[in-house]
Amino acid sequence: MTTTLLGCDFTSAPSRRKPITLAVGALDRGRVLLGRVERLETLDAWRERLSRPEAWVGGFDLPFGLPRELVTTLGWPIDWRACMAHYASLDRATIRHAFADFCNARPAGGKFAHRATDGPAGSSPSMKWVNPPVAFMLHAGVPRLVDAGVTLPGLHLGDPSRTALEAYPALLARSVLGSTSYKSDDKARQTPERLIARKTLINALESGLAPLLQAAQLRLKLSHAQRDALADDASGDTLDAVLCLLQAAWAQTQHSAGHPCWGLPPFDPLEGWIVTA
Repeated sequence: MTTTLLGCDFTSAPSRRKPITLAVGALDRGRVLLGRVERLETLDAWRERLSRPEAWVGGFDLPFGLPRELVTTLGWPIDWRACMAHYASLDRATIRHAFADFCNARPAGGKFAHRATDGPAGSSPSMKWVNPPVAFMLHAGVPRLVDAGVTLPGLHLGDPSRTALEAYPALLARSVLGSTSYKSDDKARQTPERLIARKTLINALESGLAPLLQAAQLRLKLSHAQRDALADDASGDTLDAVLCLLQAAWAQTQHSAGHPCWGLPPFDPLEGWIVTA
């Protein structure tokens, strides 16, 4: 029996030039089949897509929570749902000023607060508002996930047939490529070396040689056209969506094996956790 999987490369300001990229696939006897890739040009279209009454488990490349240290210092609610409601009520300028004031009061080298998951995942702090603006990704994405009625395991109970997990494609990519870059939105930096890196990564995913896939006995299944499309997207958005899809597939294998929380370890219910970290 196949299981529907989603992998989402998210942007907080989608447009025709830079849409939200959604990989849709399935898990079938160890093979992760890529069915299609959808492009969503508005946040409302993304929320409506996720609101459809269909069963899936998805990996989403956006943070699902803020660092507890930040939340308590600012005096915000420490219940996740109340904290997210408060966060959603603020505009971006207010968030930027609050976070900048927090950082300015701290010593050099320790400006940002981190979630516990940032260490093992190697991820940017979810309060970072530039390069990349993950704080605004959380601000745009999480309230819409809640509005769509999905379940965020360990954080929010919604429709149990639609399960959203925080994913981080760089975690899987680095296990193959190390620090080698494979993408850029800047056309001047879309080099032959990055194309080679994308092809190397795709080959490892198809061969099941990435450590995460080896451990779960998974491999990516692509058509020739899909393989070319993943390699040819120099922005890496399509490949990142597929990496999130594979992290969702790993979580599905954990769930099928009886893990109570999709392979997530015990974690702070205010901060959230990145799947596979």
